[in-house]
Amino acid sequence: MSHQFHPSVLREYDIRGTVGKTLGPGDAYALGRSFGTRVVRSGGFCVAVGYDGRLSSPMLEESLVEGLRASGIDVLRIGLSPTPMLYFAAASLEQVQGGIQITGSHNPPDQNGFKMVLHGGPFFGPDILDLGRLAARGDWEQGNGTAKPVDLMDVYVDRLLAALEGIDPDRLETLAVGWDAGNGAAGPVIERLAARLPGRHVLLYTLVDGTFPNHHPDPSVESNLADLRRAVARGRLDFGLAFDGDGDRLGVVDGDGRALAGDQLLALFAEDVLKRHVGATVIADIKASGALFEGVRALGGTPLMWKTGHSHIKSKMKETGALLGGEMTGHVFLADDYYGFDDALYAAVRLIAATVRLDRSVTELHAAMPVMINTPELRFPVEEARKFAVIEEVRARLAAAGAAVLAIDGVRVTTPGGWWLLRASNTEAMLVARAESESEAGLAMLLDALDAQLAASGIRR
Repeated sequence: MSHQFHPSVLREYDIRGTVGKTLGPGDAYALGRSFGTRVVRSGGFCVAVGYDGRLSSPMLEESLVEGLRASGIDVLRIGLSPTPMLYFAAASLEQVQGGIQITGSHNPPDQNGFKMVLHGGPFFGPDILDLGRLAARGDWEQGNGTAKPVDLMDVYVDRLLAALEGIDPDRLETLAVGWDAGNGAAGPVIERLAARLPGRHVLLYTLVDGTFPNHHPDPSVESNLADLRRAVARGRLDFGLAFDGDGDRLGVVDGDGRALAGDQLLALFAEDVLKRHVGATVIADIKASGALFEGVRALGGTPLMWKTGHSHIKSKMKETGALLGGEMTGHVFLADDYYGFDDALYAAVRLIAATVRLDRSVTELHAAMPVMINTPELRFPVEEARKFAVIEEVRARLAAAGAAVLAIDGVRVTTPGGWWLLRASNTEAMLVARAESESEAGLAMLLDALDAQLAASGIRR
């Protein structure tokens, strides 16, 4: 037996496709065989499996478990769950060596996929390509593993609540918080968590529904926060929390209804972490504001800029011992008192704790942040075979001109007037750009420089 995955589904950070077109139960079975083989050959025997609320997820879970068992793997089925609960299972259960979450994350309802961990680390890039090679050759271990359900929700909620240890319960009682689950997989956990939290909590869309009838579950898109903003205003809440479809991205609006960008949210966590861990390393992706890195340094921390992508950030945190990391997309990684994986539910509880420890509201903390003028992500379609070549052409021209360039993930160019970034998307045939300055005139100059480099490589904005 062997299996060929559609070439578009083997992504940098996960496996993802359109159900019924590029992804189906045969792919799930083959993934189980290939991942199970990797686990067995690394000395393991047990894998935890969870799935999100998409309509196709139970079907894919059945086939995945069948494939794992056929490779000799014992499977712990944690059932419908947010991705961080699967990560928690893989990190906390001694008998588990790997984990797979079936999830389409924040993608449209007809898409689905798989996120994986192995021996406590992220599984991405070359590892994912290796699964495809194993499947194509049918190079699979044979066995007859077991499968059993495991209910982890209460244990997981207990671990989330541990973030409030030492926090004055009277202060917590004064807080009023909104939670928008977006009909995603985090909903049931949010219900159970909020029932045990002090204070007043307003919950939106916690019923899991894979059609996402109220709004799409992607808190990085401003329009998806409209209902949460209204709830914050109507209920006079201190702040609001929004979650993506699988609960690993966090969006926040303050008491005035203003959304915090991903780097602003990370700056808030950095202030809390560095108050207790002076000198700690804080990692942010290359798209983050220069104000964040300067702010971390001013707080006595060690800022580190790294590649975009949750797997890249998690790997770099393990390598450097960083206590905090984050991305513009709302992934937050806390490793001071937690496991270092991206858990929006844990980050939400930590945010509640931070406002008490810092003795300032989210609104006050947000208002104190530097005001920068920046673009949203600018995206340019380009042929897949050409996108990395364009980045190399731009890098070479900038190096020849003596520009201040950081080339860890595309090119980030720093000038007296600010910075601009151009990188190739890891998942699409796109170039992605962003620029930031302290003035509109400075931003215009940066965009002119970006346009000139794109035009020199035959691309126009």
